[in-house]
Amino acid sequence: MSPQQPRTGRTRVRPWPASRGRAAAAQAARERAELARGIRLRSIFLAVMAAVLGASAITVLLGIAALLQETRSRPLTGAERAEYVKQDVARRWHDWPATVVFPEELEYTGLARTQQFARRVGVAPEIPCWAGVDASVASVLNESGCRVLLRSTYVDQSATFAITVGVAVLKDEDARVSAAAKLPVDDRVGVRPVAFPGTVTDRFGAAQRQRSAWVGVGPYIVFVTTGYTDGRTRDSIPPEEALNSEMWPTAQAIGGRVARSLGEEPDVPRCTQGNVC
Repeated sequence: MSPQQPRTGRTRVRPWPASRGRAAAAQAARERAELARGIRLRSIFLAVMAAVLGASAITVLLGIAALLQETRSRPLTGAERAEYVKQDVARRWHDWPATVVFPEELEYTGLARTQQFARRVGVAPEIPCWAGVDASVASVLNESGCRVLLRSTYVDQSATFAITVGVAVLKDEDARVSAAAKLPVDDRVGVRPVAFPGTVTDRFGAAQRQRSAWVGVGPYIVFVTTGYTDGRTRDSIPPEEALNSEMWPTAQAIGGRVARSLGEEPDVPRCTQGNVC
């Protein structure tokens, strides 16, 4: 190529040192801005997490404090004491053995105010309420949601009188009060007698009943019916002999003792965790 011939092609322009410095500064500025933004976002994230954790810790501490306050032993309130008694009484028919509901012997006062004891002849199996009472009584118990009927038969100390005691278990005291208000006022109906073959009571049936009654306590209606062990029927007794001076007081005493035992107020602890607050 001749020296006089002009060169062809593109000429490479080399950047000035000042341009390179400005570009590096701009890049550094961008990096610092990104770093600062990242630091701010991280600070915000940490602040939010700290707030969340702080709120959670406060909630946990408040829950622990409330739990400790609730579970620590303290004196029972009047309402709590009443509820304790109600629940204890309501469980007795189920929690107590049959021999505790119907003790082997029950004390009563005989003629001339002598102390005597009725003896338990036997305890019948649990049955539906309607199955062990007269029809007019069964309809009332069924309407009131009666759960079960417990029955036992006693004889007085001389074995002259047979006494069947029946405990109808209602769902609660309100149901018992409602049922009791609807029961017929008739001493010929109530719980049906339970006779135990091979004992002195084996002739004690519905026809032998001389008188019946009931008393209410807690969720229970305690029925009692009595008659002679020798098989005499109510219709066979002359009117002047119908009210035996000893038979009915004995039956009332036996039924009353069973009722009082079921409804007796238990010993109530002073505190929520026993007797130490």
